[in-house]
Amino acid sequence: MTGHKKIIIIGGGLSGLTSSILLQKAGYEVTLFEKKRYPFHRVCGEYISNEAWPFLESLGIRLAELKPSQITRLSITSQRGRELLTNLSMGGFGLSRYKLDDQLYQHAQRLGVTFLFEKVIDIQFKNGSFEITSENGIHHSTIAIAAYGKRSNLDQKLKRSFFYNRSPYLGVKYHIKTDLPDNLIRLDNFNGGYSGVCKIEDEKFNLCYLSQTVNLKKHEGISDMEEQVLYKNPFLKHLFKNSEFIYKKPEVINEISFEPKTLIEDHLLFCGDSAGMITPLCGNGMAIAFHSAKILSECIINSTQGNNLNRQAMERDYKERWSNEFTLRLTSGRIIQRLFGSPLLAELAVTAMKNLPALNQIIVKKTHGKVF
Repeated sequence: MTGHKKIIIIGGGLSGLTSSILLQKAGYEVTLFEKKRYPFHRVCGEYISNEAWPFLESLGIRLAELKPSQITRLSITSQRGRELLTNLSMGGFGLSRYKLDDQLYQHAQRLGVTFLFEKVIDIQFKNGSFEITSENGIHHSTIAIAAYGKRSNLDQKLKRSFFYNRSPYLGVKYHIKTDLPDNLIRLDNFNGGYSGVCKIEDEKFNLCYLSQTVNLKKHEGISDMEEQVLYKNPFLKHLFKNSEFIYKKPEVINEISFEPKTLIEDHLLFCGDSAGMITPLCGNGMAIAFHSAKILSECIINSTQGNNLNRQAMERDYKERWSNEFTLRLTSGRIIQRLFGSPLLAELAVTAMKNLPALNQIIVKKTHGKVF
């Protein structure tokens, strides 16, 4: 196998796993680094727009067998107890990362992807190829993909500008059993953040919220913050008080950044959340991860025909296609996020959307893509 057919992927989330499957199927020799062994939980809203369903089926993932929920309705609540209910024109489905990531991992492994469960310490581009330093050795490849998620110490080593701007957000996730409708995703506002809840598989619901870190600093831990801040929204108070929490401690992640990120650094190709995050309020980060992996994989395949690698054409093509597909959605997400997390603005936004049904459908469409 020629050198440019060897690819290293750092990070085994949705975009990393998807890229490994597509590239291994196309005849590449793929090695993927992941710190943890599957299955494991991640902080995630666990709602996927139906735009991704046909693509996942085409990968060989039999979604129906995983028994995801089918989401067709959206609820948005304000801290004062006002609620907007609307239909989701495209709809989506709820499925835990614990189950979905493991399915993708098993499928990639069957295809022949090599998995190394160890931490990557450094990435350097030297003399036309990458030198990847991990805990247990040094590895080389002509192409490398960074799909390690929202934030990593590798971002600091690579001197990515967003890393030096402290993010004010933390994410918290629970799995619960509760009495909400199976087909509903609900977004609940509170001061300094918002929460999302939807059914996933096996009669479970995912409850995940984003909060400004200042909320936590003002209180004596997550539970105290929830009681003093989140409970001021009556919908959230009822949810917390009347649900069975499946695991005692939540999954927590700090320093979540929604700032624009670079797509390529010294020929290293970023994908998924590493390339840019849509706000959780818009609920489509998972679909974007799949789609960005598809676009990147196609750009790599198109640029490595025969025995040659046209790196310049590959990078140019990837930047153009990624920008055309996602820039507007991510920008819209950042603008919409400003309407929520403030009790007054959220109240005004919910009221406006209730009085102008066409407005809420425009917002939904701005944050959802097309079937790919």
